[in-house]
Amino acid sequence: MKAKQVSKIYPMSTIAAAELRELKERSQLLKPVVIIGQAGLTNEVLQEIDSALNAHELIKLRLAAEDNDLRVGMVAQICSKTKSILIQTIGHVASIYRKNPEE
Repeated sequence: MKAKQVSKIYPMSTIAAAELRELKERSQLLKPVVIIGQAGLTNEVLQEIDSALNAHELIKLRLAAEDNDLRVGMVAQICSKTKSILIQTIGHVASIYRKNPEE
């Protein structure tokens, strides 16, 4: 999915361009902490993503779905349900961010 397509689907008006750039740089060093397999997006997977966001703020996800539209839908659903922001997607990997309110 190209960056232009992603920005149309996921508006990033809630994050400054400089902060987005910094988060993209940080996400390059990360390994996926949650892998979404053949079972798809279950409540358990969403809970694990939520826990990872609480612990790390910025995480990577690996999506096993072959269909691009299905991956886009899953990422949109994840961001919506976890109140996180999509930073970028590259192939089957998505980086998402949610500010930890306790810090």
